[in-house]
Amino acid sequence: MRFGVSMEKNLLTSFDELISRKGYTNRSEAFRDLVREHLVEEEWRTEKKEMVGTITIVYNHHTRGLSDTLTDLQHQFLNLAISTMHVHLDEVNCLEVLIVKGRADKIKFIADKLISTRGVKHGRLTMTTTGKELS
Repeated sequence: MRFGVSMEKNLLTSFDELISRKGYTNRSEAFRDLVREHLVEEEWRTEKKEMVGTITIVYNHHTRGLSDTLTDLQHQFLNLAISTMHVHLDEVNCLEVLIVKGRADKIKFIADKLISTRGVKHGRLTMTTTGKELS
């Protein structure tokens, strides 16, 4: 469907600059992606929906008991973790990425537990959709 959108000249100029930097060939596709982004964010607010995401953590593997604690937490939520990747960044630091699928509230819960574990230097939950409800 086609429809018109009115906006201030400065806003449109900024939008055009953004879509050019990101490599969009037209405004329509950029606008569709913005709408999809907001729809996915809204899906995450509906905590009972099945969603997917990644939990990324960086930690010092020399921290006493940390590796065991992280593994135990992952085993407690075994039904959410689809896959895990572990990378040795250097002699001290490790990166782990968990791909998770399940109810949004449960994913947020395990992400918070992992990220807040003593010894985890940084963590982030990246949320997305299963794509079932997007065109």
